[in-house]
Amino acid sequence: MTDLHLWLRHEVRSTERRTPIVPADARRLVGSGVTLTVEESPQRIFPIEEYEAAGCRVAPAGSWTRAPEAAVVIGLKELPDRPDRLAHRHIFFGHAYKQQPGAEELLRRFAAGGGALLDLEYLVDDTGRRLAAFGFWAGYLGAALAVLQHRGRLAAPLTPTSKEELDEGLRPAAGDEEFTALVIGALGRSGRGARVAFLTAGVEATAWDLAETRDLDRPALLGHDVLVNAVLATTPIPPFLREQDLDDPARRLRTLCDVTVDVGSPLNVLPVYDRTTEWTAPVRRLREEPPLDLIAIDNLPSLLPLESSTDFSAALLPELLRFETGGSWGRCLDRFHQTCRELGIDKGEFGDV
Repeated sequence: MTDLHLWLRHEVRSTERRTPIVPADARRLVGSGVTLTVEESPQRIFPIEEYEAAGCRVAPAGSWTRAPEAAVVIGLKELPDRPDRLAHRHIFFGHAYKQQPGAEELLRRFAAGGGALLDLEYLVDDTGRRLAAFGFWAGYLGAALAVLQHRGRLAAPLTPTSKEELDEGLRPAAGDEEFTALVIGALGRSGRGARVAFLTAGVEATAWDLAETRDLDRPALLGHDVLVNAVLATTPIPPFLREQDLDDPARRLRTLCDVTVDVGSPLNVLPVYDRTTEWTAPVRRLREEPPLDLIAIDNLPSLLPLESSTDFSAALLPELLRFETGGSWGRCLDRFHQTCRELGIDKGEFGDV
């Protein structure tokens, strides 16, 4: 391991309790020669004392802007709006490569400062398979919230919980009516998580994947009570739901959960809403008669921060241990450069990973 300095930043979003590096894996990184600085954070699921005990340095929240130039800043969700110039290499989910709102502005901040985005969504092996993802828990929680909403038991605001407590609330209770559920993208990580949650709730969900969506049976889709979308499109495909489908008099669909939340992207397969829902108001009514409720929360796994962080960190650790060798990180950097070229952004001197 060459001299690598990782800087684990505090998340500015108040509902983000996850971390990409848990203390046990921090200890392994430090033991391998990595310098790991961890910012204090009031909401991170693991207390700062556990990172100190693992041999990490401690820094104030938000101090990554003053980190040594060679440090690699790592987080999960969006950066704050300042500074205008981003000088470091940043590892996080940037949501910047599919024309999402604010994407070009973010990439221009990197170009202005000479930094680079190493987007975790594009950390893949040489076959294109994601190497670290929250998908299973996103699908699990998406289906769980859809079940609770459909049964009239979803309380707001949402608060983080444990899997045991969540599962207890999912189990059928006296008076619960049976309902049908459909998972699209059922064979992927998120789809598998959704199916497991439905089974916990006593529901055998219909499972659709590529074969079932090539020639979409819209009446069959609208004939389910609950729909969970776990498809993140990378090329244009016909949308699964359109505005006219919501007004179809034969629509039985009452609860829709979009796990992938690709709102604002031209590749969005559910272009029937224009903004996410939040922990404070997790459900939005799309139609009144017959009712149709939407759940579209873009950090679902943070509701199970311990389980989701532990799994993600375990998958990410091997990639961090070989950070300087290129490979998957080189592919991340290539994707960053490619998108900047496509947008005509002057990248300046980014250097090598």
